[in-house]
Amino acid sequence: MAALIAENFRFLSLFFKSKDVMIFNGLVALGTVGSEELFSVVAFNCPCSPARNYIYGLAAIGVPALALFLIGVIWNNHTWNLVAECHKRGIKNFSAAATFLLFGSIMGRAAVAPVTWSVISLLRGEAYICALSEFVRPSSLDKFPAEYGADVLARFPCKDVPANLTKFRDEVTRRLRYESQLFGWLLIGIVAVLVFLTKCLKHCCSPLSYRQEAYWAQYRSNEDKLFRRTAEVHSRILAAKNVKQFFGFVALDKEEKELVQEFPVEGVQPSPQWNAITGVYIYRENKGFPLYSRLHKWAKGVEGNGPSPEGHEMLFLAS
Repeated sequence: MAALIAENFRFLSLFFKSKDVMIFNGLVALGTVGSEELFSVVAFNCPCSPARNYIYGLAAIGVPALALFLIGVIWNNHTWNLVAECHKRGIKNFSAAATFLLFGSIMGRAAVAPVTWSVISLLRGEAYICALSEFVRPSSLDKFPAEYGADVLARFPCKDVPANLTKFRDEVTRRLRYESQLFGWLLIGIVAVLVFLTKCLKHCCSPLSYRQEAYWAQYRSNEDKLFRRTAEVHSRILAAKNVKQFFGFVALDKEEKELVQEFPVEGVQPSPQWNAITGVYIYRENKGFPLYSRLHKWAKGVEGNGPSPEGHEMLFLAS
């Protein structure tokens, strides 16, 4: 059981740190669909009471969507790169276009899960029916008994109605489900158009060719993987060295002994170096040669954050 839980946590870690945007967004959407289905089966329970229905229905759609949006913002690396950039260097060197691209990237990725949640909720229709059943005008229902009002309409989602109102309940449910699903399909269409226009605008405004842009994406992915792997080994060797200095020996397994022998660690990187490779990075060139990341820029010894006579910064945010 413990091994299964560990594997699940490992999968979630890889899931949230995935660098492949399409796979990442697909996994987010699938996970959101599953969560919404589970929520509908286990947790959703319309109160069937005037005034409460509307609040509960909106909360069932909006609150989880808001929570998923905030989680998406928190798990986005660009968020913390922006925080680090503002803390260390400020954003005075960023143009309005660069700032817009940065926030657009953060908001766009964070919106995947809440939009999926909202779409699935609308297509199912349960929350929408719960929220709006009491607002259906009795006069729009043919031969609806005059003695019944909003109190009875509010109970329609729970099927707790007199027998002579069953056909009216079915009609109201069918009408509201139609509206809910219509809004769901419209939301899908709007999002699809926005994604298409965003991708077109991105490629049209990019200063890079398609192949160089693909190379840049591969470089960022490989740099991140190698950096994480090397940082893990470096921190382990440094920790072993300090533990040995304290106790006089260190208990290492065979693999760790090989790492200590193969990669001797003499010191640690000072804070200015960490600060130099941390933060928001916008593609730039120096004397005609591309600099693909802050680490690449630091390795080449390029100083400064803004454009200079010898360097040309291009406002195209890494995705």
